[in-house]
Amino acid sequence: MDLRYSEEYEAFRAEVRAFLDENWTAEDRAAAGEEQLIGGIRKPNERETEFRLKAIERGYLYRDVPRAYGGSEQPFDPLKSAIIREEFKRARAPREMIGQGPSMLVPTLLEHGTEEQKQRFIRDTILGRILWCQGYSEPNAGSDLASLRTRAELVGDYWVVNGQKIWTSNAREADWMFCLVRTEPDKPKHEGISYLLIEMNSPGIEVRPLRQMTGEADFSEVFFENVRVPKENLVGERGKGWQVSRSTLKAERAFIGGTDFVRKTFDGLAMLAQAVELRGQPASKDPVVRDMLVRLESRLLAAEYHSLRLLTMQAKGQDPGLAGMVTKLDTSQLMYDLTLAGMNILGDRGALANGEMTAPAMGMFVHAYMWSFGMLIGGGTANIQRNIIAERGLGLPRDPATKR
Repeated sequence: MDLRYSEEYEAFRAEVRAFLDENWTAEDRAAAGEEQLIGGIRKPNERETEFRLKAIERGYLYRDVPRAYGGSEQPFDPLKSAIIREEFKRARAPREMIGQGPSMLVPTLLEHGTEEQKQRFIRDTILGRILWCQGYSEPNAGSDLASLRTRAELVGDYWVVNGQKIWTSNAREADWMFCLVRTEPDKPKHEGISYLLIEMNSPGIEVRPLRQMTGEADFSEVFFENVRVPKENLVGERGKGWQVSRSTLKAERAFIGGTDFVRKTFDGLAMLAQAVELRGQPASKDPVVRDMLVRLESRLLAAEYHSLRLLTMQAKGQDPGLAGMVTKLDTSQLMYDLTLAGMNILGDRGALANGEMTAPAMGMFVHAYMWSFGMLIGGGTANIQRNIIAERGLGLPRDPATKR
């Protein structure tokens, strides 16, 4: 594999840098806060939105979203997209909005939504004017999502929704939810599920925060009692929501499986090893710690090169298939191992809460370690991922104990 960019792509990189130098000043870069390692959504400020609109006009952001819906509609070129990410990150410039709306719902609407739904939601979602949460998991429907029981009955021009969702990220901040509901309860569990868009300020919705071990409440329970949802908020066909949800889940795994967060975490781990003393010297000088760092970075490089391999496949018009699922499985495990290494370096200081330590990256690792457990589950548990890869990718026999 040739990991160098051609002269054509290096010229494109220079073009992107010139745009950033002109439109995202040194003052902007100094004022830009550190990107959150994990979690949290917020609406952008006016300066960020102004910059994103210019970047969209130049074709640098939302390249896969048609102009009719607020994107830049550029030819598919994964190498240019990679260069844009690299340069925007270097300049600490606003990139594409993260979160469940831009990263998961927008690809789903582009594939399954009506023209009215695309016009109504996509532009405001990619600009952060509408924030979204995901209504999938239920108390008795986690990894076996198709067992969900939240029901919706069509009464006149409205779906009437009753039930409960749990582990809903950012439900308190979200304006809307994309939600799976059961509309045909007499059909097999993978059938009779529909995909609805529900406004979170609708009468009959109650959000109860769930306190995490981090001390925060990023997740919530959401209760629906006779919530009326306009029938035009159905995405795809009635009873075909499972097929629609697979598009969302595919986008979620790609979102969770990105290597940017993992690289940032490794860089923080290296800083931590330099800042923390171990037996009278920086931990980074300890041979055991150095060996651990080398092993972790080798795994990170393998994950990054695997991502480049996927880009190469896409550039050739090939479908990466289950190789993309391997990325999610690998990076979520690596994220856990990186943060665990940070906690081991911290030792007893790892028991302190975020904000109680002043050395670089210390508080970050306490928080990130607790968050990393969730990354192993998000988008499908690691064991579920392994089963899918084994059965569909390697042709191994199905688990006979699993009801399907």
